Amino acid sequence: MALLDKLPRHLFTRRGWGMLAAGAFTLAAAQVMGRRDLLTLALLLLLLPLVSLAGIRLVKPRFRVYREFNPSPVETSATAAVYLAVARTGPGSGRVVMEERLPAQFGEAPAFRFPSRSASGGTSRYEYHLTSRYRGQFRIGPVTAEFTDPFGLSLHRQAIDDGDVLTVTPAAVVLPAAGLAGARGNDGVTATRVRANPSDDDVMTREYRHGDPMRRVHWAATARHGALMVRQEESVTTPEASIILDHRSGAFAGGPGTSMPGLPGHDGHAPATSDTFEWAVVAAMSASAHLAERNYSLRLLDTGGDPAFLHSPSSPEPAAEEFSGPSGLQSVAESLAAIHLSGSLHPRRDGMLLDMAGRNTERRGAPAARSHAGNDQGPPAFDDHLMDKLSAHRMRGPLIAVLGRITREEAVALGPAAAYGTDAFALLAVERPAEFQDVLEVLRQGGWRAVAAAPKTRLAAAWGQFDQDPALPAAPALEVRRGAGVAK
Repeated sequence: MALLDKLPRHLFTRRGWGMLAAGAFTLAAAQVMGRRDLLTLALLLLLLPLVSLAGIRLVKPRFRVYREFNPSPVETSATAAVYLAVARTGPGSGRVVMEERLPAQFGEAPAFRFPSRSASGGTSRYEYHLTSRYRGQFRIGPVTAEFTDPFGLSLHRQAIDDGDVLTVTPAAVVLPAAGLAGARGNDGVTATRVRANPSDDDVMTREYRHGDPMRRVHWAATARHGALMVRQEESVTTPEASIILDHRSGAFAGGPGTSMPGLPGHDGHAPATSDTFEWAVVAAMSASAHLAERNYSLRLLDTGGDPAFLHSPSSPEPAAEEFSGPSGLQSVAESLAAIHLSGSLHPRRDGMLLDMAGRNTERRGAPAARSHAGNDQGPPAFDDHLMDKLSAHRMRGPLIAVLGRITREEAVALGPAAAYGTDAFALLAVERPAEFQDVLEVLRQGGWRAVAAAPKTRLAAAWGQFDQDPALPAAPALEVRRGAGVAK
């Protein structure tokens, strides 16, 4: 029995290997004893397993597989139920051992027998559960079937479907309120004293009250009513928020570089990521959920002003930059599932990062890395294109920037953008936050509330620091400083 266990199991069963061994022994005995009847028996014992092996590869059973995930997509660390339905569509009979192939991170592959005890109408149904600690897109399947010939002598294993893709989205963290509503309430109302240019839907009027400024007089309504009327001027437009998501390899490649689990990218390489970038992705997801719960519509851009998910393989609409409602938030989550560092860096097995020429980049050494932050081969960051996009939605809601390592020069370029939001929040995901105090100070001088956090920092704690920023002046002074900055 120990000898049989050492033989290949993908060709013959134990019965088949035993028959071959018996045939070889009988053939040797026939040669020694000169018995023709033993020779006939030996040929039968040797040929029958070989014929069954050829037959099982020529006449293959055919199956149809249906696979469904619930929920789909699923968040990290949440459980997804996988429902399988397998039906035989070709000739064949007998029991078949099947196994669902899974990525290594999901653990042991589930195995089951076909047909199942509860099979109905020729279809067997199965259920198992998956949990992933990592975001991404993962190939679940195919189902491999191992079946034997009617005599149980030979084995054949083959994939009976192509598998399906399970999308795992980053889970949002509950964030504390940090003044994100700005001048708007949760229902989208904006007072005119904050808005310099009232929108066309500001049509509600009321009688003049002592102290109302004359610029609020609605002359058409005054003529209709025969009394002085002023604009109520409460905007009913949907509140908006803009999120800048940095995914440049030069901004996040300073820490230990890793490859994302799951499907390879379009170039065949595993998509690159890092601990700081994973933290930034969760921050972007959490900020999006935080704002969507407060009825904000979202606009997500990259540091060059292009749609943030233009190169995300999991994005349902890569060219979209505006999202609203529950469906919009779901689209943001799916787009963040497989987003990766853009640029020319690819992870190596030892954790280093390679550029397209195969040269190593530094894993550590923050000063050298910082000098190249933002000098990725992609479009320039924080240029006029981004500023034009932000100015088109000026003062319609908060502005949030989720960034990696940026230089002092880039902070100077980004600083004026704070004037385009009712509030401006910058969150830097870096390995060593203490080394970026000068960058944070530049952003604060431009009107941003700026915080730097390491990947081990709790996101909620980092977010709460926005309200504890000692460099943040009072709200009126902040508006004045922003105005003065624009005037310059």
